[in-house]
Amino acid sequence: MTDSPRVNIGEQHPAAYKTLIALSAQVEKATAAAGLDPLLVELLRIRTSQINGCAFCLRMHTNDALKKGENPDRIAVLPAWAETGYFSDTDRAALRLTEAITRVPDGHVADEDFDAAADILTADQISAVAWLATVMNAFNRVAITSRYPVGIRPRRNDRRLREAGELNCPAMAGGINRGGQGAAKAHLAD
Repeated sequence: MTDSPRVNIGEQHPAAYKTLIALSAQVEKATAAAGLDPLLVELLRIRTSQINGCAFCLRMHTNDALKKGENPDRIAVLPAWAETGYFSDTDRAALRLTEAITRVPDGHVADEDFDAAADILTADQISAVAWLATVMNAFNRVAITSRYPVGIRPRRNDRRLREAGELNCPAMAGGINRGGQGAAKAHLAD
């Protein structure tokens, strides 16, 4: 990755980003109404972000999952969920469907993946998982395209950060910047 500056597409077109945030809020309600465990919802967000390589969303949703009480062991083995005994049948069905939706370019959502989910999940749960994967993929693409910074420890002589006012941002202290992204902060409320 280079340090070349990027346009923050959420700030460039805030109405579009706010619409994505509103959609995310509706999906959050749908996951709750469908009876999906909030910890599973965070794991699905993490898994989507792992597949897409979105460091910003990975850090955020891993922290959120831990704050909600998720077992660190489950997070650690999430990429190999099918190989472990940590996950329930519901977790496995939702993870499999989420992976299939996230990997659409690799061959669409195969009938075997959808059918495996349908054997375990209700129609409401399938829909909620599909919408969650859709929204999370969108957030990953916003963060990756805009190159939201993660773990930056700026040097005092970093002209680009000084000009952007980032050196005065309290979130930058300690290198745990949530991106300095005004629009992204609303996503943090998920």
